[in-house]
Amino acid sequence: MLKRLYHWTLAKAAHEKAPYWLAAVSFIESSFFPIPPDVMLAPMCLAKPEKAFRYALICTIASVIGALFGYAIGYFLFETVGIAILDFYGLGEKFEAFKVSFNEQGWLIVLLAGFTPLPFKVITIAAGATAMPLYILVMASVIARSARFFLVGALLWKFGQPMQDWIDKHFALATSVVGVLFVGGFVALKFVL
Repeated sequence: MLKRLYHWTLAKAAHEKAPYWLAAVSFIESSFFPIPPDVMLAPMCLAKPEKAFRYALICTIASVIGALFGYAIGYFLFETVGIAILDFYGLGEKFEAFKVSFNEQGWLIVLLAGFTPLPFKVITIAAGATAMPLYILVMASVIARSARFFLVGALLWKFGQPMQDWIDKHFALATSVVGVLFVGGFVALKFVL
């Protein structure tokens, strides 16, 4: 099933209404869809490098709005829809233990999940289920999602196909390392100040 969804998403990158599909995929990926918008963003940036930053902006805006929808799922529908999505990712039983650390470091978790390949929808649903202050979710989502999508857009705008090949091969590693460095910078600042 995931492979079919991946190919469906990839096909939408070549569609005449690709920017609208990109917005739709970015929105639903933040709340329940398993395929990240990068699958569309990368080929669209390669096909039209002059629009790479516009595409990154579309991803960011739609993803943050989708995060609000994920929050609503967690806040209003956790016992039905929210838990079903967490179960899909194998995290339903672990949620209670996760909830404690999430309440303590929620903004940091949103930053990390918004930038790395961690399932962002799990975090947005958890934010709603734990009643995280909405402004924290929005601010952390804007920072993390714009950093992720604009980085992909900028790299593909500047380096093109060789960068796409490298991202395809090492995406999880690259975003995880950058995410850890990003969060590590905040932690270091906390100890310095």
